[in-house]
Order: sequence, then structure tokens, then C-alpha cells
Amino acid sequence: MGIKSTLQWVRTEWGIFRKGGEMGVRERVRWMQQWVPFGARTIGWAVVSLTGGPFSKGRASTWAATRWSRSSAKGLNIAIEADGLDNVPEGGFVYASNHESLVDILILGAVLPGDFKWAAKRSVMNIPFLGWHLRLAGHVPVDRSQGRDAAKAAIEAFTKVLEDGQPLLVFPEGTRTQDGKLRPFKNGAFEAAVETDSPVVPVALRGTFSLMSRDAVDTGSWRDPHVNRLVTVRVGAPLYPIAELSKEDRIADLRDRTREAIIALKERAIPARAVAESAQPL
Repeated sequence: MGIKSTLQWVRTEWGIFRKGGEMGVRERVRWMQQWVPFGARTIGWAVVSLTGGPFSKGRASTWAATRWSRSSAKGLNIAIEADGLDNVPEGGFVYASNHESLVDILILGAVLPGDFKWAAKRSVMNIPFLGWHLRLAGHVPVDRSQGRDAAKAAIEAFTKVLEDGQPLLVFPEGTRTQDGKLRPFKNGAFEAAVETDSPVVPVALRGTFSLMSRDAVDTGSWRDPHVNRLVTVRVGAPLYPIAELSKEDRIADLRDRTREAIIALKERAIPARAVAESAQPL
């Protein structure tokens, strides 16, 4: 994907660019206040990843990604509360999260432990700096528009991540919700979990859709008292494949139990606690 096609994809996919011609002066100013510094941070931390990653066996890339996530959340004035992080197991497993907003990945990157690999759209991998970092750090490109062969390749890549003993982060809905409701789950990551007998850790995000829905151009005015800038992340207990079932039934059962767990986590109130480190001064 060249620069021209990349820019066209960005305008089509992301509301923050697609609605540029519809914004008034105040919206344009607010847009620049939020996304120009965000872009600068993305470039800066990507440079750290690209220069330090090859000489540190990827550790610098992992560190830079965490710092990018936390500094970006702070820069967008997003407060994060996390609960259930003690449920996270060791070794290879799947983080399965609902997908409400463009900012989900930086929220999860700010609080989830482990050097997890993200299943990202292949088109994102072609964005300068951000995509370069994702490729260097070993994140998994997924192309849902190329049919069965691409899906098979993605499952094989998921399986390798788990076999290497690393966490994998997926949004099993496949794309962001348009109405805030949880969409049906796709099978790919659950098939990889069954193949490797790995657990799935359900993760429930709450607050990112109201903060920035699919068609929003920004996260709203920082000074607007009607905008709730608190996002909660709730992590559930690991769910394991049931060995007594057939492979197809194990995949479907694990998928359905994970979806039910995320729904339950979203509905439960999160305990009041101090704002997570991502919202603290760096």
C-alpha cells in the first residue's frame, strides 16, 4: 500500500479524518489539540522502537509501546481504572476484548501486563511509523478481506504466538461496534487457543464508546462536564478449552463462554480505586 492509498484508507476508515470537511472552527481547533500531539508521540515512540528494538531482542519495542499507550492516554486526558489483573496467567494465552473505539488499543496497552502481540488489521501495518513498529515488534497482521486463505494464515500466526509462550490480544468481533452493543465473535483466535490448549482471558472495556464512537472526530472537549473521561478495564478469570468435546464444539464453546463472560464483566460495577498508572504523570 503506497502513501496515496494509505491516506485514502485512513480517510475512509477513521472518523477523525473522514469528517474533516464537516467540522467547524472550534472542532478543527479541538481536533488539532488532540491529534497533532498524538501523532508526534506516535512518531517519537516508534523511533525509539525502531532504533532500540533490533539491539534489545524486542524489549525496547515493548517498552516503547507501553510508554506510548500511557502517554497517549494522559495526553488525551483519559483516566483508566483496571480490575482483575491478578487473573492474568503465565505463558501463552489469548486476551479477548470487546472493541468499542479507536482508542481501545492504547487503553489496553496502558494496563494489560505481558509482552502481548496484537492481531491488527494488515492495513494498519502500512501506516508509517505506527505500522513499522507493529511489524518490528512481531504483532500479527490480519486481512479479513482476502477470504479463507488469509483466515488460515492468521490462525497459523496466532498459533505460533501461543506456542512461543506469548500472550495474544484479539478483538474477536473483528471490527469496532457501531452502536455500542457487542457483535458476534469470530472463531480464529479460539481455534488457535484450542489447537495449543491455551486459556482465553476475557477483557471488558467500558467507556470508550461514549468517549469516542466509530464516527467521532475526537474524544470531546476536555472541559465538558458532560463527557465522562473515565474508562474501565475489567479482566476475568481464564477460560480453558473443554477436552471432552470435539474440536469444532471446543471452539464454539470457548467462543461462546468468552462472549458471555465479557457481557457479564461489562454489566458488573467496577470497584472504586485509584486511577491507573496510565493517567498519572510520567
